[in-house]
Amino acid sequence: MNAWPSSKAIRVYRALLRIDWKPRTEKKGSHVQLQRDGYLNYTWAWHDGEELGPVALKKIAKYTGLKPEDL
Repeated sequence: MNAWPSSKAIRVYRALLRIDWKPRTEKKGSHVQLQRDGYLNYTWAWHDGEELGPVALKKIAKYTGLKPEDL
C-alpha cells in the first residue's frame, strides 16, 4: 500500500494550515501563496474539490514537510 492515499485538495490545504503554513495573500481562486519559517514559499494551485493522487501528494510533501499522518 502506498503511504500517500488520494485526498481532496481542501483536506490537504487544511493539513498544511495545521502544520503552521500561513497564507500570504487572501484566497482568491485556486492560487494561494503559503509561507512557513524555514521553508521556501509554496504556491497552492488546486481547487477545493479536486482529488490529489499519491504522486501529487509526494511532490507537495517534498516542498512543505507534509507527512501522511498529517492528513
